[in-house]
Amino acid sequence: MTSLRDGRVIVVEDLVVAYGTAVALDHVTLQVGAGEMVALLGPNGAGKSTLANALAGLVEPASGTVRVGGRAALIPEGRQLFPDLSVADNLALGGWRSGERDPSAVYDVLPRLAELAGRRAGVLSGGEQQMVAFGRALMSRPSVLVVDELSLGLAPGVTADLAAHLAGLNRSRGLTVLLIEQNARLAFELCPRAYVLEAGRVVAEGESAELAGDPRVAGAYLGGSVA
Repeated sequence: MTSLRDGRVIVVEDLVVAYGTAVALDHVTLQVGAGEMVALLGPNGAGKSTLANALAGLVEPASGTVRVGGRAALIPEGRQLFPDLSVADNLALGGWRSGERDPSAVYDVLPRLAELAGRRAGVLSGGEQQMVAFGRALMSRPSVLVVDELSLGLAPGVTADLAAHLAGLNRSRGLTVLLIEQNARLAFELCPRAYVLEAGRVVAEGESAELAGDPRVAGAYLGGSVA
């Protein structure tokens, strides 16, 4: 893994992204260190997916900087699979830039995908599709993984299973993770540190345990005090 400076692998400084006259990100600054799991919380329309796309190089900043060290992969919101292609073909597309064609390492992490390899992605359940999106990102052999809404539309058991895989990769491989989520309980359980994004601005940041105990954060994202 290539650190940019002081062990950081994601550095966003004073980032502004606009779509016409609408400002999606308004001077956002955040950082993630090598091997960290960091959460980014916020409601719909806060700018979370715009930040994910900026990290992936899919949107052009109006000002500010975005720097990512090492090989980064994005698990996008809504999966964005090729529904008429098989699971195996969707995985192969994830390895296009890295030159990886053998999915066996992905099957080791997500063995269910080996069973689904010949099925069309479009006929899978939501949880299975999210697993394919997860595996497709891993095919690029990333050192940094940006996960946009891991739990969206999934049953709690499926979400817990995917979260366990994510935490396991962080522990075993030192994978750096930026988890973009609306599910604050999941994010705080997985990630020791978090940012809160509202209306395109970072309004809170710090240790997850401290944020969970903040009455304003708890009221907005946890349904009240967690004390």
